[in-house]
Amino acid sequence: MTNRRAIARAGRLMRALGRDRSGVALMEFAYSLPIVLALACYATETANVVNMNQRINQIALSLADNASRVGDMQSDNSSQLREIDVNDALTAARLQGEKWGVTQNGRITLSSLEEHNGKQYIRWQRCIGLKKGANYDSRYGVATTDSGVQPWPAAPGKEVSGMGDPGVIVTAPPDSGVMFVEINYDYQPVVGSAWVPNGLLQLHYNASFVVRDKRTFSQIFNPAPIATKYTCDRYTAT
Repeated sequence: MTNRRAIARAGRLMRALGRDRSGVALMEFAYSLPIVLALACYATETANVVNMNQRINQIALSLADNASRVGDMQSDNSSQLREIDVNDALTAARLQGEKWGVTQNGRITLSSLEEHNGKQYIRWQRCIGLKKGANYDSRYGVATTDSGVQPWPAAPGKEVSGMGDPGVIVTAPPDSGVMFVEINYDYQPVVGSAWVPNGLLQLHYNASFVVRDKRTFSQIFNPAPIATKYTCDRYTAT
């Protein structure tokens, strides 16, 4: 008798549980939570990638723009570009990208692309950033560290057809120059590398501006007090 009552009570309990719908929402939430979290993580990382692309692009544009304007005005209304001017422009780029560690996780290359006697030359290059190797150094030509520090034509630099990727090659106008900037940056995930394709993403941006003033293109000057040359054999974050 006791066993029958126990079995009956168990049957009633099972039927009651079968009719109970009070935990359905909780169960559905538990099943959907991993999917919702995965979508949120992917959306957050994707949005940050888009933002970082825009930031790196803006840093490259600002550096090229600044480098095309700076210089020491002379009595004949010409402008002499000095090492200290280049250093100031590179420092501005470093500070602009400091929050995202652009010089710790990447490399910035500033090149003076100039036209001399109908030919294109990378007259000099200056760099900042810790990263080194083919994926970070200039992709379009490397000038020696002594290029451009003496009056033309001594140490003329690297002769090239232009700078840039196929289809968007930049050349300097006759008797003028272009400030050409390359930034190669290892993207730093905000959620985790699992949400980045192959766990690694490198951002690469170029920017260029024609020199705005009547610049003297014979060399890059370094009057006293002598400024540090940010030549591209240096790999520093500052």
